[in-house]
Amino acid sequence: MRLTDDRYSGERSQFELALRMIRHEARTRTIRECTGLSDDRIRKLYTTYFLNSGTSGIKRRRGKSPRQISRFVKNSQNQIQATTLVALFAAGLLLRIDKNDSVHPCWPRPDVEFGHRLCRAYETYLMLHRRPQLNFEWAWNLLQCISYNDELFLASCKLCKSFYVQDAYALDNGACPTCQITDLER
Repeated sequence: MRLTDDRYSGERSQFELALRMIRHEARTRTIRECTGLSDDRIRKLYTTYFLNSGTSGIKRRRGKSPRQISRFVKNSQNQIQATTLVALFAAGLLLRIDKNDSVHPCWPRPDVEFGHRLCRAYETYLMLHRRPQLNFEWAWNLLQCISYNDELFLASCKLCKSFYVQDAYALDNGACPTCQITDLER
């Protein structure tokens, strides 16, 4: 039995994704949805590779994943970062934006490839922002919320014509967060 055999590639990919998501401090349920691994197996991976190694500052988040949308539109900085993530999700083929500016998921349900694409988008987000406001679980929540087009949607700025994440139930002055910041500085 060789680990490099093709018949083990699926399991190896699940294992690598689980470790990658643990490094991002993803919750057990999120990891399970993408990898298909059991909760017990995920906890054992964390214990074996992170907790007992003594070199890691990685924490395990407990409880349910966040579900509120206010974090994404709380202020201009968070709104810019949420918009960046949505653009990265679209570039990573996790989301599709149609000609009516509606957002649609590209995957019927999460799997290993979906998880790797999500991690890649999140890692790119971390490189683009010096002070990221959204952790991995918030990125997961954003991906779920924007896919439904009910509480969050992509609005178009009247000034610069760019898109930005907006709360569907909040008053919107039609200006993206970047234009709002620019107006405040003037």
